[in-house]
Formats: sequence, structure tokens, C-alpha cells
Amino acid sequence: MARTTDTDLAPHELRVLVAVADAGGFSAGAEALGLTQSAVSHSVRGSERKIGTVLFERGRRGARPTAAGERAVAHARRVLHLLDVLVAEARGAARSQASPEPEGPLRIAAFRSVALHLLPPVLQRLRARHPGIEPQVRIVRELGRGTAGEVADGRADLAIATLDGAQLPAGLVASGLFEESYSLVHPAGHPAPRSLPLVDWAENCGSYTRAWWGAQDWIPRATIEAEDDGAVLSLVGKGHGMAVMPALSLVGAPDSVEITDLGPERPTRRVGHVTTPELAGSAVVRALVRELRAADSASGAVGARTR
Repeated sequence: MARTTDTDLAPHELRVLVAVADAGGFSAGAEALGLTQSAVSHSVRGSERKIGTVLFERGRRGARPTAAGERAVAHARRVLHLLDVLVAEARGAARSQASPEPEGPLRIAAFRSVALHLLPPVLQRLRARHPGIEPQVRIVRELGRGTAGEVADGRADLAIATLDGAQLPAGLVASGLFEESYSLVHPAGHPAPRSLPLVDWAENCGSYTRAWWGAQDWIPRATIEAEDDGAVLSLVGKGHGMAVMPALSLVGAPDSVEITDLGPERPTRRVGHVTTPELAGSAVVRALVRELRAADSASGAVGARTR
């Protein structure tokens, strides 16, 4: 039989680490857990002693994780959630040994256009087939570590992410879902759309488009930048410029904009799902992946009104 050691952290110690990190301090973390500050401080010191390093920088304005603390908190979130998955799946198996019914929370991180256009019908079918699943969607900008970072940090079970050229955080697994094409978007009826100023947003240009983008001498430097793709469409529709945008962002585009195919050399990006090796085998994640793969991406969510 395996024995615990002096370096093992108990679930309640993991919860304390997460609470202090989320609340930004020992007092606030203690309040969130219904504990005293001294109990929380004692628990954190004990965890630091077991791990052998400082996990939080203490200051007058609270406490924030060190680099080691960030890794510890991320793993703590993932371990605590796996304990929840263990309970949910064991109970499901006890009720139906032949085919355990997936149930419990399912935390999904997605960038804006996926959350708006791809996920709603997928989640509708998922809940119809598995009413015990409780989807929770978190919209994250696809910048830096993006949606995959939410999985790495233990805040999401599965992320819908752009995969081409992205550096996947260590310890995660990914699988592609579909290729998303880019198109030229401009004010409807404009006689020379390529002569217009460029409207852009920070999430739009990744390594999957950068090589193509750099080879196009007709694309100027961005003169207008927006926070998201919806704002880009609004600006283009009001005549402020043109844009190069991916297909999901163009679903339901207003009649004030025109969408023009960029030809066979147009850029594309690969969209897929990211999770952890442990959660990839969980019933709720497998159920969602089945629905994502069943979605008719080519003619449905990723289709765009192109002229």
C-alpha cells in the first residue's frame, strides 16, 4: 500500500493555495474559505515547507504567487478538479454500470467568435443528450497563452484554440477540428476596396497569417485598431476601411459589408480543442468532443457569406 510522505499536500492545502491566489491575499482567501487568517497562513507555510520554496510574495497590499507559486496553484486547480471528476464519474458508474452517464460541470474556454457562432448549437445538442452536464463558457482573448493557458492554469477543462504556430503550454494535448479561411471585408459596393485603410485587431494576425500578410504589398499598416472582431466589422461597415478576417468572425456579418474571397493562396488558421491528458479521458470532455466533431463546420459555423 502506498504511504503518504512529508511532501504530500492534502486537498484542503491545495484549496488554500487556490483561494489565496484568486483572492490576492491571506485575509481575503481566509474569508472566501470561511477560515481564520492564521489558519490560512499556517497552511501556506506548511505547503511551502513541504515543497521547499516560497509560493507567495507577501506585502502590504496582499499576496501574489511567485513563479513557483503560479505553477503550484495551476496544478492545485487541476488536481482539485480531477477529484470532482472522480466523484462525478464514480457516482455515474454506480447508477448505470453498463454505460455511465456523463454529468457534472464542464468548463470551456473559447475565443469570442467560437463562443458566439460555434458553441451555441454544439452545447444545445450536448445538453439534450446529456442533461447532467453543466457547461460553463469563459470567453478569453486569443493573445499570449490564450484559451489554452486557461486549461494549463486549471481554469478550464477544454479550450477551443487556434493551433497553427502556437506554442502549446507543457502538459497539454491538442487535436484539430477544422481549417478556417480568411477573406477580404470592405464596405459594400466600394469600387476599389484594396485602396482603403486597414482596420485590424490584436487577435487577428498570428504566425499562420504573418507570412502571407508580409507578402501582400497592397495591405498597408493598420491605421485603425479595434478591441475585437465585432468592432472591426462595425468600423468597416461604416466606411472607415477594409479588413482581412477569419470566417467565424464573418458569420452573420451585416449587409453594410461585402466579403470577397482572397483566392487559392488565401491564409487559413487551424482551430482545435486543447485539454489535459487526464481530462481527455473524462466522460464530460469526451461527450463535448463528440459534439464538436459532429458539427458541420464546413457549411455551418465556419461558412461565411462570400461574394
